[in-house]
Amino acid sequence: MFSYIDRLECTQCGQAYPHDRLSKTSECCNKVLFARYDLDRMRREVDRTVWQDRVSSMWRFTELMPVGDESSILTLGEGGTPLLETRQLAANLGLRHLYVKEEGLNPTGTFKARGISAAVSKAFELGVTGFTMPSAGNAAGAAAAYGARANLPVKVFMPQDAPSANKKESVMSGSELNLVDGLISDAGRIAVAVAEEQDLFDLSTLKEPYRAEGKKTMGLEIAMQLGWKMPDAIVYPTGGGTGIIGMYKGFQELLELGWIEGNPPKFIAVQASGCQPIVKAFNEGKDTAEPWANAATIADGLRVPGPFADYLILQAIRETGGTALAVEDNEMVDAMYELAATEGIIACPEGAATLVGLKRLLQQGFLQPDETIVLLNTGSGYKYLDLIKDTAEG
Repeated sequence: MFSYIDRLECTQCGQAYPHDRLSKTSECCNKVLFARYDLDRMRREVDRTVWQDRVSSMWRFTELMPVGDESSILTLGEGGTPLLETRQLAANLGLRHLYVKEEGLNPTGTFKARGISAAVSKAFELGVTGFTMPSAGNAAGAAAAYGARANLPVKVFMPQDAPSANKKESVMSGSELNLVDGLISDAGRIAVAVAEEQDLFDLSTLKEPYRAEGKKTMGLEIAMQLGWKMPDAIVYPTGGGTGIIGMYKGFQELLELGWIEGNPPKFIAVQASGCQPIVKAFNEGKDTAEPWANAATIADGLRVPGPFADYLILQAIRETGGTALAVEDNEMVDAMYELAATEGIIACPEGAATLVGLKRLLQQGFLQPDETIVLLNTGSGYKYLDLIKDTAEG
């Protein structure tokens, strides 16, 4: 096992940087850095079948992961989540191939475990001494858990009204919890300042290169689980957008390796009506998104008023022929019930938002009944039981 990582690359201008030092954004453009791999060499030396015989976690993809020293991998068993083919739901919607990628089965209950495991592992390999993490909730809980796994201090910053479960899991895992008046953008500013002041490493979304590499593995798994084929569309709840960016990158790498054929799936970004900067930018034909004023939604993961990697999210949507749309909070809750009642999937509101978006796109004719469609349930609904009524209480 070892990584074919070759360099880091600015996503704006393409300038290369070494991967053997702690990096944040590109020094040239202050934009997202991507990990780039020696795919020519990997194509000659590795066959895709090696992945199938390994333990079912995201670290089975070690050749396309950034950590070079196996002893630096900090894992809690993240990845290897099922791609569930729906039966009743697909029949109700008149679809032939509808799947749910069930990320709620990850450690700490959400897909955040993938990105945090990759980022913390690489930082650990490079000798980091501690972390800060701004979060709407779930990323903080994951950072606390993986910080504990690394035996390194973590200071998390989240809005005062973040879910109670996320506050509790952060404290339980030994991190320092700091509640902030405002949104994740306000938490982010404080986390960056504290990181610089106390020589800690900030894990903000896409302001370091490796969380995207962890999220990328969702796409690698989907391709494997579909028999080395890509779906026609992936419907994704979009806050910071790391999953869209990572999965698109992963599909491109598989295509360059010659391990899959065809075109990447249409990426469809679903946001909340109370916080839809990507939807607005997409509809207006812009390459960047303006920060959304007074962002508000019950889906904390969608309450990201100004995603740092807006230009990469919009690029992925447009290059794949996808789209972006916004849904209402009450529709998400209704869809939580529907997913549970039809398929037994206890989805978070962010994940349930994808079902709302799917129905609308089917009505509009944007998606077709014979297409292979994947909904991303990004987390467990058990963290959001306060949104579900207990009939025993009337």
